[in-house]
Amino acid sequence: MSGTEPGGGERPAKAAGLSTGTANIARMSDYLLGGKDNFAADREFAERLMAIAPEVKTMAVDTREFLERVVGFLIGQGVRQFLNIASGLPTRRNTHEVAQELAPDARVVYVDDDPVVLNHARAMLARDPGTGVVDGSILRPAEMLADPEMLRLIDFEQPVAVLIPARLQYLPDAAEPYKCVAQVRDHLAPGSYLAIGHAVFDSRPELAAPIVELFRHIVPQAHDAPRDREKVLRFFDGTELVDPGLVYIRQWRPDIPQSTGRAQRVWIVGGVGRVL
Repeated sequence: MSGTEPGGGERPAKAAGLSTGTANIARMSDYLLGGKDNFAADREFAERLMAIAPEVKTMAVDTREFLERVVGFLIGQGVRQFLNIASGLPTRRNTHEVAQELAPDARVVYVDDDPVVLNHARAMLARDPGTGVVDGSILRPAEMLADPEMLRLIDFEQPVAVLIPARLQYLPDAAEPYKCVAQVRDHLAPGSYLAIGHAVFDSRPELAAPIVELFRHIVPQAHDAPRDREKVLRFFDGTELVDPGLVYIRQWRPDIPQSTGRAQRVWIVGGVGRVL
C-alpha cells in the first residue's frame, strides 16, 4: 500500500533493502515523468538537477518516446522477445504494452535491481504470462541471463532485442560496462538487436562538470569523465547499426523530422545495432 510522506504527496511503501534518505535514479526519473513513486530525497535531487539543466524533464519524456519508437521498429523486424534492462518504474506505455499492442505474442522481461521498481513491476505484471521481472543488473550479466524467470520467457536461440535506454551513462568505466554489454551481446542469436540510449555532453560541454559533481552524491565513481558520442559508439561493437545510426534520440526515426538544433536540446544519443 502507499502512504503519505510528511510535506509531500504519495509515497511508495517501503521495501526490504530500500533506502529512502538517498536519491535513487529510478525514483528520480519517476518524479520527472510526473509519477508518485518517489521520496523527498528523489524530488530534491531532481530539482537540483533541473536548476542546472531545466531540459532534463523533457529528456525523461523523450527517452520514453525513443524507446517506444525502437520497440515499434523491432516488432516490424519480426522480433518477439524483449529484454529491458534497468527498466525503471512502470509508467504509461511500458515496453510490454507497446510490444503486445503490435504483436500479442510478444514476450518481455524487465530487469532492475531497485526494490521499488521490482515491487511495482511484479504487482503490475502478476497476471500477464507474457511478461516477467528479474532482479538483476547489466553489471552481472551471467547471473541475469541465467535467471529462471528469464529462461521461462526468453529463448536465446532465437532473436532477442536487448533494450538499455537510460542507465549506462551512470556506470563508470571502472565497472567495466563495455565488457558487460559485450557479454550480453555474445549471448544473443544472430539477428538479435541491441538498443542503447546514453546522455552525452558533446553539444552542452558546460553542463558536464556541474552535473557530474551533483551525481557524485548518488553514483559511485561519478568523477569519471563523461562519455562522448564516440565512446558510446563502442557499446555497439559487434553489431551493425541500423539507419540512421547513433544520433540524438529525437532524430531516431521520429514521426516528425527534427532539425539538428532542436534535436540537440535533448543531449541523449541513441541507436539500434543488429547482432551479426
